[in-house]
Amino acid sequence: MEELLRLLAEDASGSELARAAGEDAVARDLALRIRAGIDASKKREAELSALVDVARELASARDPGSVLDTIVHRARSLIGVDVAYLTLYDGARGDTYMRATDGSVSAEFQQLRLPLGAGLGGLVAKTHTPYWTADYPADLRFQHTTTIDHAVREEALVAICGTPLIVDGAFVGVLFASNRTRRPFTHDEVSLLGSLATLAAVTIVQVRATAETAVALDQLSAAHAGVEHAAAAHDRFADIVLSGGDVDAIAAALAELLDVWVVLVDASGNELATAGTVPRASVPWQQSESGRLTRRGDCWVVAATAKGERLGALVIGGADDLSGADQRIVERAAVVTALVLLFRRQAAEQSQRAQADLLADVLSGSADPRTLTDRLRLLVPNHRHDRLVVAVCRGDHAGVLARLSAPLDDRLVLSGPYGGDLVLLFARTTALAVARDLSELAKRTGVTIAVTGPATWGDALIEAHRQASRTVATMVRLGRTGESGTPDDLGVAGLVGASDVDVRAHVHHVLGQVLDYDAQRGTDLIGTLQEYFAAGQSPTRAATSLHIHPNTVQQRLDRITALLGDGWQSPERALDVQVALRLYAALG
Repeated sequence: MEELLRLLAEDASGSELARAAGEDAVARDLALRIRAGIDASKKREAELSALVDVARELASARDPGSVLDTIVHRARSLIGVDVAYLTLYDGARGDTYMRATDGSVSAEFQQLRLPLGAGLGGLVAKTHTPYWTADYPADLRFQHTTTIDHAVREEALVAICGTPLIVDGAFVGVLFASNRTRRPFTHDEVSLLGSLATLAAVTIVQVRATAETAVALDQLSAAHAGVEHAAAAHDRFADIVLSGGDVDAIAAALAELLDVWVVLVDASGNELATAGTVPRASVPWQQSESGRLTRRGDCWVVAATAKGERLGALVIGGADDLSGADQRIVERAAVVTALVLLFRRQAAEQSQRAQADLLADVLSGSADPRTLTDRLRLLVPNHRHDRLVVAVCRGDHAGVLARLSAPLDDRLVLSGPYGGDLVLLFARTTALAVARDLSELAKRTGVTIAVTGPATWGDALIEAHRQASRTVATMVRLGRTGESGTPDDLGVAGLVGASDVDVRAHVHHVLGQVLDYDAQRGTDLIGTLQEYFAAGQSPTRAATSLHIHPNTVQQRLDRITALLGDGWQSPERALDVQVALRLYAALG
């Protein structure tokens, strides 16, 4: 017995103890039981030491992915199995899904989802109780499904043990240890896997909480930065308004603040301002229905509304996404833009009313000469121009002013309604130039426009307006609506409507191209014209009177057509030409 005790103290193996006991069966069994107890204690001590190491390793992990990888790796090594894996609970779908594996080779297995109650893992998840089997494919205790069984066969698993991950009664997931050959799991192994699962569940919850806290802090920091950014944007917009800035400055500030491009359109979709590099093909010109920012394709649109009226819209692009704070900045920019547009419209309406009153006083001759100069200086920066061209627009002239384009918009001195017409006064130009530049506008709008002048301020300007009014009335009576012209453009009708006729100017207006050609080349196309009309517009009889060949007459007539334009032989134009020829002859 003393020899057996010595061997036990020296940590001898079981075989050494059996040899020393010899034929004493009682002593041998006692020594072997003591040896087994010592071995079990050492194994338990090693397991506890390993759990301490796992706990230390998990405590130092901060990334959720690395925590899960550590758990399954440790489970595989501690239990001594071929494969270890972990599933997490998905509360939204009511099942568990594969999240981490160690030793797995099947992609299908690594993407497996386990419904509650299905298979061994689903039963663990449903009952929150450990389950294990030495031969899962043949174990009928579990609800086998085609999907789960196929994945298990792909991984070639046979023995499986699963234990739940639970923290404060909350189910987190399932930790598994599995083997590719048949093997039983001892209660000690199941207990060890359960202890590891407990450590894993606590660590997972703590890491999740830490990550959520970090996200919350980041969001709080971002929100604080967003508030400061929004405050800076508000101050920027306020400075623009207080300094008298226009919508161009607001668009530029918004583009700079958010690093985007900006387009401002009015209620009709006409462009008012741009900032940044705008890809025209991608701009959605459709108006937004509210003051809230909405997504339109790759762009953002928000209405600029004041007093319940939509005055325009801001279109934003060049950013993949806008944060909540940035969206509020855009909406604030839309409000400020609406106010500026409203102020601008009110100022324009006041200016138009003041101009209309001044124009009425100028054209009626009722303006007080002592105050006229001051009123002109305030309302008309170009009032020093002595000679003005008058344009009288008759018809639906609501959109005429908005459609004026260069160079006329820069030369407009005064405008407003008078006598039911729209009257425009232009400087630094001629009646012919104005009539020509307004011709396309007249066609688009259907407005009839008569142009006279230039004339000086005072009685001459009043008379020029009267002549333009008579001319536009004559144009309407003659059916020449939607046209722009001067009294000379009406030919004889223009002479009838005029109170004071400049005969030489009229002759030159009708025949100037031919007269200039004769003067430059020493020809007599004017004489050919006179003989042509005297012969009843017969080239043959005109040739006889001129003693030249008819072909020569025809060649001269072709030249006259090139100078006067097609249609000069039509009845109306032919009458104007004949009258001009008579006046030319009368002038000698």
